[in-house]
Amino acid sequence: MTHVSEDGRTWLLSGPAGSYALHVTDRDELVHLHWGPRTGPADAEALAARPLPEDWPFESRLDGREEYPVEGGPRFVRPALSVRAGDGRRGTEWTFEGYETGDDGLRLRFRDGDLTVTLHYRMRGDVIERWAVLHNREPAAELLRADSATWTLPDRENWRLSQLHGRWAAESRLIRSPLTLGETVVGSRRGHTGRQHLPWVALDTDATEERGEVYGCALGWSGSWRISVAQLPDARVQITGGAGHDDSGLLMLGTGETYVTPVFAGLWSDQGFGGASRAWHAYQRAHVVPDADRDRPVLFNSWEATGFDISEERQRVLAERAAAMGVELFVVDDGWFGARTGDRAGLGDWTPNPGRFPGGLKPLADHVHRPGMGFGIWVEPEMVNPDSDLYRAHPDWVQFQPGRRRTEFRNQLVLNLARDDVREYLWERLDALLSSAPVDYVKWDFSRCFTDAGWPDDPYPQRLWTDHVRGLYALLDRLRAAHPGVAFESCSGGGGRIDLGILSRTDQVWTSDNTDPLDRLAIQHGFSQLHPARVMAAWVTDSPNVMLNGRVSSLRFRFVGAMAGVLGVGGDLARWTQEERAEAREWVALYKEIRSVVQRGDLYRLRPPEGGLSAVQYVLGDETVVLACLQAQHFGEPVPALRLRGLDPGATYKCRDTGEVHRGAVLLHHGLGTGLRGDPDAAVFRLRRLRSTD
Repeated sequence: MTHVSEDGRTWLLSGPAGSYALHVTDRDELVHLHWGPRTGPADAEALAARPLPEDWPFESRLDGREEYPVEGGPRFVRPALSVRAGDGRRGTEWTFEGYETGDDGLRLRFRDGDLTVTLHYRMRGDVIERWAVLHNREPAAELLRADSATWTLPDRENWRLSQLHGRWAAESRLIRSPLTLGETVVGSRRGHTGRQHLPWVALDTDATEERGEVYGCALGWSGSWRISVAQLPDARVQITGGAGHDDSGLLMLGTGETYVTPVFAGLWSDQGFGGASRAWHAYQRAHVVPDADRDRPVLFNSWEATGFDISEERQRVLAERAAAMGVELFVVDDGWFGARTGDRAGLGDWTPNPGRFPGGLKPLADHVHRPGMGFGIWVEPEMVNPDSDLYRAHPDWVQFQPGRRRTEFRNQLVLNLARDDVREYLWERLDALLSSAPVDYVKWDFSRCFTDAGWPDDPYPQRLWTDHVRGLYALLDRLRAAHPGVAFESCSGGGGRIDLGILSRTDQVWTSDNTDPLDRLAIQHGFSQLHPARVMAAWVTDSPNVMLNGRVSSLRFRFVGAMAGVLGVGGDLARWTQEERAEAREWVALYKEIRSVVQRGDLYRLRPPEGGLSAVQYVLGDETVVLACLQAQHFGEPVPALRLRGLDPGATYKCRDTGEVHRGAVLLHHGLGTGLRGDPDAAVFRLRRLRSTD
């Protein structure tokens, strides 16, 4: 809901619990008024009537108060917009032209000469989506920086910053630290979202998991990005973010051209970190993730079973064992195409290897479909091996700097998806591939970063950084439209491309290459701060964990941890014993019973992974699921009961696993006993609210 003042210069946007207000002064200065609890039009207009402070010597009246800071004039904060005009002038002196409201929210129009800037606001529940649209008439203007939004926080003391940091096999780890004066900058210079930081920050002063105010922001962009959290000299705090990692040049905006920034979404919650997470999850399920009301199937992926030693016969054997376990989707990973017998050749040649699949993929896909499973394949379309037919034919299609060595990571180079001919080639190959066999699922990988991000044929090669991502989006959109029954997973050598932008075009994401069940507790805890279980792929793999640490863990512990997301199996089923496969079948069957609650329910983090006992709870209607993992038990101390959340204190709940009946108030205040002992150990508890007819 949007309210506009009578003079058309103050706006109030309101959701179920929160409000956002802004105002244009008589000097056409766009200032922030309010972001927080739901408030009324009279309150917003009272805030608008407050005069801005007078300019201090050496300071600006606008700094820390401007809604979308621009470069130039009496401003010293980091600008969200920095433009160099065709005549070399820098800075922005805009005038307010008007506003529009409608179903798509609020639009504010400003003009500076030939450049029009339109700021967009849209409420999605209590999440506010913000982005900017820049349109140039003439002559050409260079966008040095065009951020999506700047978020202004209220005056508070002792702000604390939360962020998700990591590296390969250690993604999405949560850290909280006091915010200091100056700027804290997180981002990616790698051409993709990156594993080092997820594009999300949250700020609070005294919040806990269950209570307190939390302000969070998340960027929907799958390329290089930057978020700056600035605590100014007067202690005011602003968060500015958008595409691009520096101010060296974003793109050249020619005559008649338009640039649309990615969405930078913001959320205020007074329900603590848990309430903020549940609001983010609900927003993504309702407005971001495709078909989020459809539960994701249990999959098996062949990579850890076969590596590059792949054949149709071996895949058939694995498929039969997977089907017997109750798996619903069978995925052939790397090695099925071209000359791909290792990681040195074949990328770019997306046709089945005739020696391994003499009849193409269709015979295997038909075999997989017979017991009722879906069929999936792995691809890495944005990459190419120098030893490939594609590269030999088109060496100019990769990103490169003239006169410089073409850096190879993992024996591969990056194709330039900003080029029309590259996108058209990939469309033709992938469309033909998806039409040649009944494919239900595509695992789309991106396993290396940009290094030599040059485009010699383009007069302004910096635009490669943004246009590659937009080319990726366009290709995915085109493939989804042509093959609506195919689901897509975003993978990037683990969790290197996870953000709201890629999630609007994919059905799930690969969280991390690290499938060790103990490490995954911390990774999944951080992931859940922003993203829902519905998109979080989680695999059960072999023990000991041969890829990372050699740690031994029980099948029970591995399955219970992986049930916290979209369950998958990635072990070598040919080596699993009959007893292990039988036990796995029971776990898969149990997951199918609870997955609607896990994938679509409200998440409550009962105990973080730092302690000996870690637990999460999901609530959907009358159903509740608790996943408890005991990492270690010291000195024979009893395992504490789990105080549940999200229940009706006046209701009665029956545990389907123990048969015990519990009062809601008892579960909320005294907890549920787990019976766990030893280490590690794990358990699943299913509770149902009893109605009078039960």
